[in-house]
Amino acid sequence: MGCCNRRCGLIAGAVIGAATALLGGILIPVGNGLIKDTVLQKAVIAPGTPAYENWLSPGGAVYRQFWFFDVQNAREVIEKGVAPVVVEKGPYTYLTRYLPKAHITFNPNDTVSYLLPQGAVFEPSLSAGPEQDNVTSLNLAVAGAYSMIPKGLHPLLETMIKGSKSSLFQHRSVRELLWGYKDPMLKSTVGLFAPYNGTFDGYYNIYSGKGDISQVGMIDKWRGSRSLSFWDDKYCNMINGTDGSNFAPFVDATKPLFFFSSDICRSVSASCERSTVLKEIPVYRFALLASTLASPADNPDNHCYCRDPKTTKNCTIAGVLDISSCQDGQPIYISLPHFLYGSPSLQEAIRGLDPNEEHHKTYLDVEPITGITLGFAKRIQVNMMYGPSNVITVLKKVNESTIFPLVWMNETAELDDESAGLLKVELVDRIKMLDVVQKVLLGSGLAVFALCLLLYTAVRCSDDKSQSV
Repeated sequence: MGCCNRRCGLIAGAVIGAATALLGGILIPVGNGLIKDTVLQKAVIAPGTPAYENWLSPGGAVYRQFWFFDVQNAREVIEKGVAPVVVEKGPYTYLTRYLPKAHITFNPNDTVSYLLPQGAVFEPSLSAGPEQDNVTSLNLAVAGAYSMIPKGLHPLLETMIKGSKSSLFQHRSVRELLWGYKDPMLKSTVGLFAPYNGTFDGYYNIYSGKGDISQVGMIDKWRGSRSLSFWDDKYCNMINGTDGSNFAPFVDATKPLFFFSSDICRSVSASCERSTVLKEIPVYRFALLASTLASPADNPDNHCYCRDPKTTKNCTIAGVLDISSCQDGQPIYISLPHFLYGSPSLQEAIRGLDPNEEHHKTYLDVEPITGITLGFAKRIQVNMMYGPSNVITVLKKVNESTIFPLVWMNETAELDDESAGLLKVELVDRIKMLDVVQKVLLGSGLAVFALCLLLYTAVRCSDDKSQSV
């Protein structure tokens, strides 16, 4: 009778262990399904959802840091034709994107329309000096007029330059260069980002994710159109992806993320560089590749971004993007800071540059389950082109077209502590707890089952030996 009780007890224990392990195994797909359903419901951009709150305004302060390239040998460049020598000056930091999206309209076709208000507030405590700091930089009006005015009218431009006592370079304050000043030659306001405060970017029209969560945040239209008009090619004029603030849930690290940036007038892609942790939350870091601004010789997809074969040496120069077509014809070129990933000729033409991948690349830190961008660093450099002239005095010693770096900016942000704590409690901790419960049930159930099975076998062998004796 005792032998039977022992065997029955061990069998019961094995059954309980197997049932516990089965429960743990069942919890894996069931738990994952619950998580997926919850995320899909909360990822839709609609009033009352966490995705809407994150989309409406950033979950942390967004700053733009500016570094200027201060020319050290302006006179020698003009009089002797030597290469400009520059020293980086900055940062000068501004709080941006502090205003929520405006004029929000939810449309019947499951899209949302809105404007992005633009504003910048100077942050002295985060800056290298006051906005009144002076910088010796390229004369925006002279460089712009050189490209925009036909060569046949350059004698008139020469008269304008001399009459206003302008030159190839100028001394201006940080505030003036960024937000505008009255130029003596043009008699109008000139500035790198003028006008800015009180203006808007958009309209944007994006998918809310209702009905098809894989489309959440995807841009349907920008400024009323589904494509751009800046480039002479259907491919380059495509508007791909989101605005970079969020992506569809359950991000696949093996696939690139696409987003549109109005700052550079085109769509780009970013590839997963590595997994990392931001404020105890696991994220994927997606970064722009060197191929983004590669020459068409290395990346044929970029052929339609080459607009000036002369300046780009038959489209062989890498690292710069001519955006004059979306800047009213002004000779503006966008690059990564210090011409990172650019052709050696760009860095050789300007002395004092020091590209560094860690400090100058652009990246996004994306939480893979929700698809929300928790942190980012958008780093771009604004350049202008000037070239030689037989008519314009300040350009007579210039040997060839030069793409000159004016300023580079780092627009950066990361989730604030309060938002990070909420996301951690609502998502990360729950997933960890579910994972622990699943593993404990599965592991302990299998252990009990195996132990009872082994003991049952041992008891049975012992009993068989006893009966044979």
